[in-house]
Amino acid sequence: MEAQQGHDLHLNLPAGHWQALQRHCEQSGETRSAVVRKALADYLDLDHHTLWQLSTSTAVVEGVFGGALQVKDLIDHGDFGLGTFEQLDGEGILLDGVCWQARADGSLIKAPPDEAIPFWVATHFQAERKIGVTDIGSIEDLGARIDRSIEDLGARIDPLRPGANLFVAIKIKGLFEQVEMRTVSRVPEGVGLLEASTNQSVVCIEKVSGTLVGFWSPAHTTSLNIPGYHFHFLADDHSSGGHVLDLKADSLEIELDFQSNLRLALPETKQFLEADLSNDISEQLHKAETKPQESAGDSADLNDG
Repeated sequence: MEAQQGHDLHLNLPAGHWQALQRHCEQSGETRSAVVRKALADYLDLDHHTLWQLSTSTAVVEGVFGGALQVKDLIDHGDFGLGTFEQLDGEGILLDGVCWQARADGSLIKAPPDEAIPFWVATHFQAERKIGVTDIGSIEDLGARIDRSIEDLGARIDPLRPGANLFVAIKIKGLFEQVEMRTVSRVPEGVGLLEASTNQSVVCIEKVSGTLVGFWSPAHTTSLNIPGYHFHFLADDHSSGGHVLDLKADSLEIELDFQSNLRLALPETKQFLEADLSNDISEQLHKAETKPQESAGDSADLNDG
């Protein structure tokens, strides 16, 4: 898949339109570009602020790893996202319309268009707000800073979309002092996520420029997604990538895109249709998403609780 490039649009607006646009931006905190994009999307009946998701976290925990769609289908639903591949064959990163596959052997490749996928989250990323943070000592520290920003910015962007109950797509760029990542190895059918997470490769790279591709999901969506923060990393030189366990950085640029719409695509595979998805997966999901041999307080992913 080729990278999806943006396009500049120069408008000649009447004075009344310009003044109304300026007032709206001052009151809401939105950029002029964000307002125009949303207005065009509404007029043209296009998806915006829409999170597209294939399958559910419950299905993943229960070991439903069979492919339901292919990588080439992702581009119809977004240019930014994360997920995994059939039977957990690596960590997936979708950035600028290109899908990357980070495998447990340390390799990072452009995912083949016909590669099967069981679980993905994607969106057409359009930053509503940009902020900078400095002196990040850990991924928990980074999460706390983003929390404060979301709480503040969410109220100013749109009072109808409070930050605590909406999905948020998050793109973070910068020079990282350290990034600790994991990739899960391909597993046979019948293995659940908790067991699969014991067979993973963990690496720590230093002094690397790259991008975090992530989402924040509300606590009320546990059965659908991973609550709290979930990040995958892609190095700028495409030398490495994976699921982020921890990080350190001096200065990062953060872009936030609030998602008020959810489109859920449920697999129609035999494995999904016959799976028991009625169990409470909270504990298993938490254990699978924490650092190996560490306590719950040292969670690999950022969680609110």
